[in-house]
Amino acid sequence: MTQAAPHIPVLLDEVLEALAPKPGDVIIDATFGAGGYTRALLDTGAQVHAFDRDPDAIATGQQWPETRANSAGDDPHLILHPRRFSEMLASMSDHGIAQVDGVVMDIGVSSMQLDQAERGFAFSSDGPLDMTMERTRPNAADFVNEAGEGEIADVLYQYGEERQSRRVARAIVAARPLTTTGELAKVVRKALGYRPHSNKGAAPKDPATRSFQAIRIHVNGELDELRAGLGDAEALLREGGRLAVVSFHSLEDRIVKKFLREAANETPRSSRHLPEVAAARSAARFALLSKAIRPSTHELDRNPRARSATLRTATRTDAPPRNSEMEAA
Repeated sequence: MTQAAPHIPVLLDEVLEALAPKPGDVIIDATFGAGGYTRALLDTGAQVHAFDRDPDAIATGQQWPETRANSAGDDPHLILHPRRFSEMLASMSDHGIAQVDGVVMDIGVSSMQLDQAERGFAFSSDGPLDMTMERTRPNAADFVNEAGEGEIADVLYQYGEERQSRRVARAIVAARPLTTTGELAKVVRKALGYRPHSNKGAAPKDPATRSFQAIRIHVNGELDELRAGLGDAEALLREGGRLAVVSFHSLEDRIVKKFLREAANETPRSSRHLPEVAAARSAARFALLSKAIRPSTHELDRNPRARSATLRTATRTDAPPRNSEMEAA
């Protein structure tokens, strides 16, 4: 047995209930991270294919005994894929696997990454301005120091929903060069007139949070990755296979919700006065398992970082995946 994952996987019981793993099932953990979901899935007897673009996460997983074949030469229970989850379909094909029984996706930055100052994802402790999951370039420092003011403002508005994005972008450009998370956070706070102790009671949410989220999403291409990953999951899941997606902010959840509602043919008609044309609607590719699931009070007491999590789940039908439908057309 490996040591327990250092961070608590969010909505673990609900994810396991949705996936209903059985011994011998082949399940993809699209975001391995600290291995919380993977550990629980392995304990059910499933074989797990774990993806992560972060080399640190893969290096940790390579130390697990489940990544090695046993004395009988059987395949290992855990197969690590040092790739983005948008490459699931190609990577599983490389391993000779066309269909799987389940896919779980935990979207966004991991607690492990947030807690490492040297990764530059958070401003709780000062570190280099990196924010890349693969430790590649261009990184966050390249973006804030080289992008035009208009581009920075657009990123802050689109991915951080920062209403004063132009003011923040102007302040970032004026303060360049920026090299650390602390420097960037200070510039954003000053631009927005942040005063953490101006009112009695709890301090207001740090406004730098929105800008850090936006820059991180941009440099990692996270929303495009999510859309591509959902498509790959659809193509890989067998009939009856199950998908569980945990997201942590509204931008991610909107994409997941829209994808599943469209795939389940549950998008609303343009007008309730117009008849639905059945022939124009493709066969549903997913059946929704439940409404959106949020953490219980008990879980929030144990793990405050779960407070913004949303789980959406669905079961794959026998309809061909959307991409194959488009190719056939």
